[in-house]
Amino acid sequence: MEFAPIWDQLAHSIRELPRSGLLMAAIVAMGLGLLGTFVIGRSPVLGRAMRMASTLCLMAVLVLIVLQLSRLDPRFSLAVPELGLPEQVVEGGETRVEMARDGHFWLAASVNGHQANFLVDTGATLTAVSAETAEAARLEAREGGLPIRLQTANGAVAAQMTSIDELRFGNVAARGLDAIIAPGLGPTNVIGMNLLSRLASWRVEGDVLILVPHHPQEPVDTTI
Repeated sequence: MEFAPIWDQLAHSIRELPRSGLLMAAIVAMGLGLLGTFVIGRSPVLGRAMRMASTLCLMAVLVLIVLQLSRLDPRFSLAVPELGLPEQVVEGGETRVEMARDGHFWLAASVNGHQANFLVDTGATLTAVSAETAEAARLEAREGGLPIRLQTANGAVAAQMTSIDELRFGNVAARGLDAIIAPGLGPTNVIGMNLLSRLASWRVEGDVLILVPHHPQEPVDTTI
């Protein structure tokens, strides 16, 4: 599961204009700046004020976009509660997961109290939940979030950003975790690198995946 090429992302964002508050705000700001250019000849003060407001609005939109895109990179840990972007925290004690018969590592986890199975995918940038899991766990798409386009084995799919209040498995507890709601992924839920990179360490020994986060937590059953 990878992010689609930048041109696909741009085309997808344009198609999703009605669903994106940030993009709509940018369109309104540009319109305000254009209108200010026409008004400035008749009313210089009003025209300049409109163009200044347009510039400030576009700058604010750019900052919000940078903040959201930065959170997709595991190297960054941004916490902006005022913007609805909580700190992403992963803590707990060592959790061992045996390889399943299909050759993958699966976890039985709790998402905001709802039980769901997750595939551990080191090739996935972000943790992802199915539409069914999102509905059961009462996860909602982030207001003003950027439309995301993912490239999967079954083709490109559209997705929306969300935040998981608490995701628990084994001795691990993740809070404020960014995730995507991707209906095109079917029933599969995926734990991605934005969670794994916040562990103290993780490794595979033989047929066992060993997850070692910070600060021990009360264990929950990971048996599937």
